[in-house]
Amino acid sequence: MARKKKTQQEEAPEVEPIASSDSDSSNEEDEEYDSEEEDGANDANNGDGEDHGDESVQDSFDGSEDFESQGSSDDDEDRLDRQAESETTTTTTITKRDGKGKAKTDKANDSPQNKEGAAAAGEATAKEVSSLMHTDDLSSDDEDPTGTNNRIGRIPLHWYDDYEHIGYDAHGQKVIKSSQGDNLDRALEEADREQGKFVVYDALNAKNVELTERQITLLRRMQSGAFAHPEHDANPDYIDYYSGIPEISGLNSNRYEKKSRFQPSAYEKLQVRRLLHRLKCGSINMDFLEGKVRDMNDLVKRKEEDSDKPFLLWKGDEEDELALRKGPQHIAPPKQPPPGHAYSYNPPEEYLPSQEELEEWAKLDPEDRPYGNFIPQKYDNLRSVGAYQDAVKERFERCLDLYLCPRVMKRRLNIDPESLVPRLPRASDLRPFPTTKCIEYRDGEESSVVRCLSVSPDGQFLVSGGEDGVLRLWEVQTGRLVRKWDLAEVVEKMAAKEDDGESEEADTVKLKKPITSIEWNPNRSHHCVLAGIGKCALIIATGTGSIDDAEVTDALLSEASSIKSGGNIAPESRAAKAVKWVSLKKLNKLASTSSIAISAYGGTIGPVVILQTNRDVSSVRWHRKGDYFVTVSPKAGAAAVLIHQLSKAASQQPFGKTKGEVQLACFHPVKPFLFVASKEHVRVYHLVKQVMVKRLMSGCRHISSLDVHVSGDHVVVGSLDRRLVWFDLDLASTPYKTLKYHERALRSVGFHPRYPLMASASDDGSIHVFHSMVYSDLMRNPLIVPVKVLRGHSVVNSLGALAMVFHPTQPWLFSAGADGKIHLFQDL
Repeated sequence: MARKKKTQQEEAPEVEPIASSDSDSSNEEDEEYDSEEEDGANDANNGDGEDHGDESVQDSFDGSEDFESQGSSDDDEDRLDRQAESETTTTTTITKRDGKGKAKTDKANDSPQNKEGAAAAGEATAKEVSSLMHTDDLSSDDEDPTGTNNRIGRIPLHWYDDYEHIGYDAHGQKVIKSSQGDNLDRALEEADREQGKFVVYDALNAKNVELTERQITLLRRMQSGAFAHPEHDANPDYIDYYSGIPEISGLNSNRYEKKSRFQPSAYEKLQVRRLLHRLKCGSINMDFLEGKVRDMNDLVKRKEEDSDKPFLLWKGDEEDELALRKGPQHIAPPKQPPPGHAYSYNPPEEYLPSQEELEEWAKLDPEDRPYGNFIPQKYDNLRSVGAYQDAVKERFERCLDLYLCPRVMKRRLNIDPESLVPRLPRASDLRPFPTTKCIEYRDGEESSVVRCLSVSPDGQFLVSGGEDGVLRLWEVQTGRLVRKWDLAEVVEKMAAKEDDGESEEADTVKLKKPITSIEWNPNRSHHCVLAGIGKCALIIATGTGSIDDAEVTDALLSEASSIKSGGNIAPESRAAKAVKWVSLKKLNKLASTSSIAISAYGGTIGPVVILQTNRDVSSVRWHRKGDYFVTVSPKAGAAAVLIHQLSKAASQQPFGKTKGEVQLACFHPVKPFLFVASKEHVRVYHLVKQVMVKRLMSGCRHISSLDVHVSGDHVVVGSLDRRLVWFDLDLASTPYKTLKYHERALRSVGFHPRYPLMASASDDGSIHVFHSMVYSDLMRNPLIVPVKVLRGHSVVNSLGALAMVFHPTQPWLFSAGADGKIHLFQDL
């Protein structure tokens, strides 16, 4: 048996044994042991965790001979035999193995008492196994209850080579180094040590540690390649937690298939249609559909690479490629000038130097000579020309210049000047707009300066106010003068009636006052005109309405025509001192002024009511609904702006004081805003809240005209310093555009109520028409393009075109000037 064991030990893999006291002095007698002891040791190692009855497990037990025979003693084997006997006596089931290795159980153990004892013994064994495994897994800190071991962690021990200690314990005390002695001392200690005891040196705590039997067992199992714990079950029984048999529930098992599963896909049909269309157009081919080509661009590049077409070796963009490469910036050397006639082998006679010139060149430095060191010479043929003696020297000097002289890259802007100017659409693409003078309106008498114009909302009639104080009513289509009213005479007679002391001779001496402003009522049902002349504002009924419009107009003017005692103004209000309403129906002398109505339906015609102010009226404007209107008297101070209501014959003064001299005022077309323009600024007031909303800074010296776009978001201002200023109320208080196209002062500006057109009239006698498209998209800025310059008025006394107004429904424009002419420009 001993020989058999020895051969097994020789065949086992070489494992380095653990240092022990009898490792060197062990003999064959110590290694040999009985077959019974071998069986007991095997049972001890396989007792609790590996009793599965499998041959594979039994084969793994045979490997215990390999590590139990490495450095073990007789005492150790006896201890293992006793442990195996104690474990086998606790079990109630006796397992026997037959010759094939299969486990058998005695039938005598099937009694109920044996079963209960087996269960209790199994519980005790499980607890013992768990306690053993827990004890093995304890850390070094748990094994040191007193806290005397070294606690320096993973600090290298060679750091303490120069000290008498090697660390500190849990109480902060130094762990003193212990002297191990020489080899002789260690040999004596091993001789004195009991046989079968294993001792290792703990370098961290500087002391010898005696290994327990349990630790020796674990170490030997790890050396042999087995699991460290003998109680570990490496092959537990498989527990089938989930069944692998699929089970079908009865839910939704009797539902019919959807109809869409039996019909062709509409999306796939669309994809096929698109691919067929692209295949027909040639954007893809069959290689793309079959998946041979992933991208058609790759196929195009491949064809270009495979093509044998000629190409340029020098494309001219070599410098650009050098500039785009990485690294220092490439600076091209300056090019040398091409050789001239003097460098020819057969130069003309005038380039050949004479003997005197050669003597003069010899006295000069090479830099001052005409051709440097080169002297022009004449040869019979090119083969007779020898090598230039200074060629290498000049080339070397040039290389030195390029190497030593600093050079700087100067970037030149290669920009086309036309690209800096925004590309505007052609004027022909922006039609319609007025282009040609078609009709000229004349009175037949000596014409006077026409200061203002206005058109009826239906575009059928035109009214003009002149320097002579006469209001003329024209028919637009025919140019016929329909009516005219001498408003200057009406004002003079009204003033004469109030001042009874003046004689008729004194009245003839007075000069007639001009009509400064005029505007037709924007409401189609209200056929009346508002005019400003001198210190008065007059309401004139035109008598041009239909039967319904005539009744509406009479109802609107009824309150004003029958007014008494200055109007419906509170006596304590500020407006009572600034304005006075006077009805003209009571003046019998004035009733005979052209009382015949133009329309067949009759109605009131002629001046109806007059509003007397303290200062001259320079501007009058209607509200879009045709009931309210505003008058401006620049010299009236706080009463410069007055708002009136025609249907109630009432007036009000909105401001207690004014900032600057007010020049113009107009209403917002949609919101309750009032635009008040001084000489330099335009202020926007909220009439309901009675606060200033915004102040527009025009940058002009003297504002002469003002108009608001139909949308209400844009304002255009004309000034006497030749500026046309466009404001976008949604952007800022500063101008969006400032245009200077005229040579002299601007007298009138305005928007077309329907078409995207804008025009400005100036003292230079011209009228500039602009295409002014305002988009509903707030992200797009307005488009302003000059399209036409209309000329037709001559300059008289430094005055040119004084007034202009657009036709309400057609892209036509009316203009009036200091020459007394009124023109109609149409889009022909």
